[in-house]
Amino acid sequence: MDITSEIKALAESFLKDESYFIVDVISKGVTGRTKHLILLDGDNGVTIDDCASLSRQVSHQIEERDLIQDAFVLEVSSPGLEHPLASERQFAKNVGRKLKIRLTDGTMVQGKLEGLSKEALDIEKETTEKKKVILEKASIPFNTIEKANVIVSFN
Repeated sequence: MDITSEIKALAESFLKDESYFIVDVISKGVTGRTKHLILLDGDNGVTIDDCASLSRQVSHQIEERDLIQDAFVLEVSSPGLEHPLASERQFAKNVGRKLKIRLTDGTMVQGKLEGLSKEALDIEKETTEKKKVILEKASIPFNTIEKANVIVSFN
């Protein structure tokens, strides 16, 4: 098992309850100095205290088990808006919000996430024709999604 997988397994073992989940663990760096970023999310969001607690617990175990011999930095954060949605749980908690989706064929789709099934997203797709925004229902299979991000609205 590589270090990224070990850190993810450690982090998952310290989650408070089933409403929390690990989105990703990203490891970067070179031998002698690495940075490991744990992206923590929850069905009801996460707090700074949640991130700090998980960071302390995982760091302690990395040091106790001597998993990383060289200098390392461990960060725990919630996935920011710049981080694409990666799991069904992330899509589910963003129902009702606007998404910008890049499909595997390069097509861009924008619209309000109305729901999802195991296979697809249901969105109210926005298209512009002759300066008019047209809304239509669409189902987008997960296997055709390359990247999906939440669009922030300040309205």
